[in-house]
Amino acid sequence: MKNILYLVGLIAIIVASPFIAYYGLGENDVLGFSHIKLGLDLNGGVSIVYEAQVKEPLPEEMSSAVQMIRARLDNQNYTEAEVAIEGTNRIRVNIPGVDDPLKAIEDIGATALLTFEDEEGNIVLEGKNIKKASPQVADTQFGQEAIVSLEFDGEGKDIFADVTKNNIGKAIIIKLDGEIISAPVVNEEIRGGTCMISGTFTPDSAKELAELISAGALPFALEAVSSTSVGAKLGMDAFNSSVEAGCYGFIIIIIFMLIVYRINGLAGNLALTLYISLLIMVLSWTNSTLTLPGIAGIILSIGMAVDANVIIFTRIKEELNQNTALKFAINDGFNKAVSGIVDGNVTTLITSGVLYLLGTGLIKSFALTLGTGIILSMFTALVITKYLLKLFYAVGIQSPVLYGAKKAVK
Repeated sequence: MKNILYLVGLIAIIVASPFIAYYGLGENDVLGFSHIKLGLDLNGGVSIVYEAQVKEPLPEEMSSAVQMIRARLDNQNYTEAEVAIEGTNRIRVNIPGVDDPLKAIEDIGATALLTFEDEEGNIVLEGKNIKKASPQVADTQFGQEAIVSLEFDGEGKDIFADVTKNNIGKAIIIKLDGEIISAPVVNEEIRGGTCMISGTFTPDSAKELAELISAGALPFALEAVSSTSVGAKLGMDAFNSSVEAGCYGFIIIIIFMLIVYRINGLAGNLALTLYISLLIMVLSWTNSTLTLPGIAGIILSIGMAVDANVIIFTRIKEELNQNTALKFAINDGFNKAVSGIVDGNVTTLITSGVLYLLGTGLIKSFALTLGTGIILSMFTALVITKYLLKLFYAVGIQSPVLYGAKKAVK
């Protein structure tokens, strides 16, 4: 009776797992699962490649540029965007769900390269030394005027003090992306670490400039060298077709396993159902971005999960046909299949790890789903399937023919 309860309970959990995974992706989260994000190729959007306009940017500068672009994306509410370095001087930005790709290119590519120059054109201070920028309204000789207030970091504060000390009576020219926006004359040394940019600003333009500077003044100018737009309808059509193909394939696998492997096939189908549910849950838990290559990785890992079960069932069948008792044939079949399954999966896991570490964008998505799927498939095949078969045996389903034997073992 105890074993029957265990078996019924485990089957109930496995059957319920797809519904838990499904509703975990809906508006009301279940068990803490959050939404799986759709990638650029499924949700539509734009992919932009920017190139640094310097000969040999330092790795530190490229990393800094990536962080600043990410901050700028967040400020522009492009929260699903991805930023990655390509090569030594290029940065790829993928922004799903963008309605106006040209505006996204303009917004994200705006460099906000702020410089302070003396009258001879020498750069004496750069925007990277700005700690904070905020729009304000100040009283001037012309009345109230919109300005941008700048606060420097520790290094910038000292540099600005020296610059103003050495340029009293001279103009400090403030440029944004090479264009002069202000040229105030220095009346005295300024040691407070703050200054104001004035000009023909409106409250909105002052706010926009402050946000650009706060999001990060890039260490170099960027130029968009390529951009690719994907329509949302095209992406969703591809997504729906992929999911439909995966469902048809899963149904065919279930029917095949039941016909060919009987009780073994039933256990394998239950384990495979749990595997797919766990995979979706893990991807949702980790806030992964699902792409078409990612779906391909899932389908490939399903095939490998089925392959692991087939190896196990074949070993069990071989043991039964050698007149091994069913109880021992199940254990021996798993023990003899473990090394082959682990070896085959570990090599693929290493490959997916290399792809994830060295790849970018879509390649990472494929490697992530494939690697995650391999780990989960080994768990369900070697643990869940084995436990199910032992429970089937324990509740009285003990005919070797149902487990693949040509005839009952005497």
